[in-house]
Amino acid sequence: MQRRLYQGRDFRRAQNIEELREMARRRLPNFSFEYVEGGSDDEVTLRRNRSIFESITLQPHSLRDVGHRSLERNFFSKPAQLPFMIGPTGFNGLLTRDGDLHLARAAAEAGIPFVLSNASTTSMEDIAAIDNIRAWMQIYLYRTRDHVTRLVERAERLNLEAIVVTTDSAILGNREWDKRNYAKPLHLDLRNYLDVLCHLRWIWDVLVPNGVPRFKNLGDLLPPGKDSVKGAASALAAELDPTLSWDDIAWLRDMWRGKLIVKGVIHPDDARRSMQYGVDGVILSNHGGRQLDGAVSAMETLPEVARICRGRMEVFLDGGFRRGSDIAKALLLGASGVLIGRAGIYGLAAGKGPGAAHAIDILRSELDRTLGLLGCCNLEELTPDLIHAPRWRALAEAIRN
Repeated sequence: MQRRLYQGRDFRRAQNIEELREMARRRLPNFSFEYVEGGSDDEVTLRRNRSIFESITLQPHSLRDVGHRSLERNFFSKPAQLPFMIGPTGFNGLLTRDGDLHLARAAAEAGIPFVLSNASTTSMEDIAAIDNIRAWMQIYLYRTRDHVTRLVERAERLNLEAIVVTTDSAILGNREWDKRNYAKPLHLDLRNYLDVLCHLRWIWDVLVPNGVPRFKNLGDLLPPGKDSVKGAASALAAELDPTLSWDDIAWLRDMWRGKLIVKGVIHPDDARRSMQYGVDGVILSNHGGRQLDGAVSAMETLPEVARICRGRMEVFLDGGFRRGSDIAKALLLGASGVLIGRAGIYGLAAGKGPGAAHAIDILRSELDRTLGLLGCCNLEELTPDLIHAPRWRALAEAIRN
């Protein structure tokens, strides 16, 4: 009998993130899934984000008592139940109604942070009202800095823990496969329009009764009546600021008293400079392969950045994480923690809130199993000798020395 992934609709039967991905693909209209899935240009970076994990081989210990294991990890001296969190992803209202609320509740129940995207269809006020939520807010430094100021003031009133400022999108990447779904900007071509009509469950969930979802954190930045996901795209593109510089990070640092995290760092020199500007953490990221094609994976630059920042600044990363063993490899190479992007929203698209929770549970179970099979009882026992590949082992050892 030929092997194949589960083909049904019951997300609870998904054995891994890839099966949730296939369920999401079948449930969503093509244009919506392509927005989630695609990268820039030839998608070299997108593929590299996944393939890099295969080069990092592991060498486990045996005959160790691993009967009691813990996956807890501190972020900014506060405990999280898992060493990963839900990263910021925009337009989640096009995947399912109130998508960000579902994701945030799943994160709160799992005891991990949730990072709300600036391009969200859920307000930060609604996220902050969730019980036991550990909420971080992602922002862009738009040309209209007064809007950024108001966003920061809202985050401060809500006592949000951190602001995550994305710095790698001052110029928008060339996402060709996304563009191919449109006959002209913001207008689906006939093939995709007919495809939407074939997805009645999605229409009933997302479009009925209020139509296209609207942004909830960008109101004063957008022209009147242009706050829908469809209407705002061109306005947001015009607000991206190619003059963005470290002076703007200094401006934001002076204004925001909470934790400040810079997302989009990929060069070790930029991590070093972040410390000089009083930043509390960096997120190594190539924007999920959606910006500069041919960029290195965050995993490749992680060991050097972790060595530079050890004990001085938190080092997170994202990009291509689909297995618990991927997360373990990042921790072995010095990461404070990992941000989950597509993996979480595959679960969201497949099964709303319970689907997102199932994605988290899959990664939790895989990471716990990996920890035990490596002969470890907790994350502090993940040491360089567990890496077999000579190059990666040498990099991991350099962090500790």
